[in-house]
Amino acid sequence: DESEPEIVGVSNPHAGALAARLKPLGIDKGFADYREMLEKTRPDIVSIGPRTITHHHEMAMAAATSGAKGIYMEKPFCRTLAEADDIISACEKHNVRLALAHRNRYHPVLPTVAELVKAGRIGRLLEIRGRGKEDGRGGGLDLWVLGSHVLNTALIFTGPPVACSATLFQGKQPATPADVREGGEGVGPIAGDALHARFETESGVPIFFESVKQGGNAEVGFGLQLIGTKGTINLRMDQGVMAYFQEGNPFQPHPDPRAWQPISTGGIGVAEPLPDVPRQVTSHQLSVRDLLAAIRENRAPLCSAADGRLVLEMTMGVFASHVKGGARVALPLQERGQPLATWK
Repeated sequence: DESEPEIVGVSNPHAGALAARLKPLGIDKGFADYREMLEKTRPDIVSIGPRTITHHHEMAMAAATSGAKGIYMEKPFCRTLAEADDIISACEKHNVRLALAHRNRYHPVLPTVAELVKAGRIGRLLEIRGRGKEDGRGGGLDLWVLGSHVLNTALIFTGPPVACSATLFQGKQPATPADVREGGEGVGPIAGDALHARFETESGVPIFFESVKQGGNAEVGFGLQLIGTKGTINLRMDQGVMAYFQEGNPFQPHPDPRAWQPISTGGIGVAEPLPDVPRQVTSHQLSVRDLLAAIRENRAPLCSAADGRLVLEMTMGVFASHVKGGARVALPLQERGQPLATWK
């Protein structure tokens, strides 16, 4: 059935917030307990919306075993790799398609960019460099919340990560166990106000991720660059125009200015032929439509639970490497908990 989904239930444990959502959604009655909602409404698709991830695991497990066909879930995915393993196993057992709300991953310009890279438009891809928003969350929380978008997008061009080496800093010194604190949004323990990470990937192309608290203009840094021998592609997270191309080797000085040219689904310097792309991306319309198609076609969504686990491997890899003094750690990690939780 390709008809638009119908909302059949809403759950929020906070009565005021629940009441405020019912009328705009056209729902007569909501539920304080999401388990009761799942039992009484038996939805085909469950949306898990809290940005605080404390209960993501238990909500996803309940949804996966409720008879639902699909789950659309806010990022970050969950708190630990053990939780991710549980969710993926439950979804596989019950044939549930889980899509993560890394909305930039569903942007229709990304296949165009991937084709440009494959065709050698930027020459040989040497490295990928990404940064978070670097606002007050700079460091570990930026990695969790905004870095998840950046890393998820970077993996399109490299394949899975195979190792990580990273260092967390508190001021100018490497973070110590005394610097570990509880992070916001339910992510668990974090440390430091800056981090510098390098990921080895299956393709051999390294991914670098940096985040420094109050490190610059938050709307400028949030994104990544694909750096090649003949040009650079700049990908901007959550922006109307997502992709830009600049001709030339970025390490070779040039006497003339090198212009950044926008990339659309039609190519470099071509006006966007698809209508209303930015709104459809930011409103999650494209990601939800992909989930519906994934259910019909019995395939993985563009940003699946397995993709979310790869990003979580990278996040935990940063902490695991730092705990070992910045040493290289192989991914996937053998330890499926939170490395900072037991660091002494």
